[in-house]
Amino acid sequence: MKQLLAQRVQTLTPSTTLAITAKAKELKDQGIDVIGLGAGEPDFNTPQNIIDAAVDSMNKGFTKYTPSGGLPVLKKAIIDKLQRDNELTYSPKEVMVGVGAKHVLYTLFQVILNEGDEVIIPIPYWVSYPEQVKLAGGVPVYVEGTASQNYKINAEQLRKAITEKRKAVIINSPSNPSGMIYSKEELAQLAEVAEENDLLIISDEIYEKLVYNGTKHTSIAQLSPAIKARTIVVNGVAKSHSMTGWRIGYAAGDADIIKAMTDLASHSTSNATTTAQYATVEAYNGPQDAVEEMRQAFESRLDVIYPKLAAIPGFKVLKPQGAFYLLPDVSEAAMKCGYESVDAFAEALLTEANVAVIPGSGFGAPATIRLSYATSLQLLEEAVRRMDEFVQTKWKK
Repeated sequence: MKQLLAQRVQTLTPSTTLAITAKAKELKDQGIDVIGLGAGEPDFNTPQNIIDAAVDSMNKGFTKYTPSGGLPVLKKAIIDKLQRDNELTYSPKEVMVGVGAKHVLYTLFQVILNEGDEVIIPIPYWVSYPEQVKLAGGVPVYVEGTASQNYKINAEQLRKAITEKRKAVIINSPSNPSGMIYSKEELAQLAEVAEENDLLIISDEIYEKLVYNGTKHTSIAQLSPAIKARTIVVNGVAKSHSMTGWRIGYAAGDADIIKAMTDLASHSTSNATTTAQYATVEAYNGPQDAVEEMRQAFESRLDVIYPKLAAIPGFKVLKPQGAFYLLPDVSEAAMKCGYESVDAFAEALLTEANVAVIPGSGFGAPATIRLSYATSLQLLEEAVRRMDEFVQTKWKK
């Protein structure tokens, strides 16, 4: 039989985060006491008022198709949110609702990239950026933000990465996996380079609401009308409102790009799930108390767990400013414990210490592991205790 798979999927790798989470679940199902720190989702249930709004919409018969770009009432809620929270003004034709921010990004790359177009991706990066760019015929160009740079790139690095094939740069702030946030001044410097070189800016702001220690989130689109015009803002309710499974994300930006994304969605997904759209209307228009309560819970966990993690021998970790991840450099610990790579070290943490973490190789940072503190403080403390004991036992003098 001829080769069944298309060439474009030959190099695809499974999502590292989902793969580890599945492996941890498999071990749990076998009765093994695994603590999973891999999941990229809040451990809280969706707020009750949002659930009630979803049920109410179904009881009222709102269970049919919607416009491909999203319900008008949801677009209005998103537009109001962007004005209220980010001081950004958009019209309905500049907003598209999709099946989660991940699929919104996928759709965006499909409509903006021609074969060979380059997308600049800062390291460390969210695992799906490079794969989505490649699937759209684009070429990922990596620029490393080192630990000494707080895992952020600077304007000079961006400038050096630009070639005649450049099309876009991705800014993910707060970042998955590092939790670091670009300041307004840092964003302005990057924006200046983007403007000089006619770069489209893709601003992934899904962790916008999860910021700590008084740090302020700034959308790069806020800097000026000219920067806003070349920025596509991507956001959603998954992380802010604990709605990961509802799969609602959106893009806001240039009307021509948004129209193309909407047209593509009409041939791929038809529309985001109707019930989830009505739930999201309530998420944005209803009370926001639960959003702040969850943010405070994550911050308090971080404050407790960060110093304990940093105290493990061979763990070098920066305190994140947002999201709900820690990204320690564990290369010394891996080496001292007799492992050839951090990937092997992470595998041993799972099979021997029963703690599931994500190897940083999936994020372009192979010296690190990512662990999520979106779980109870009791489990976090036990996980850190297990990792510490594992390292102390294995450490070779």
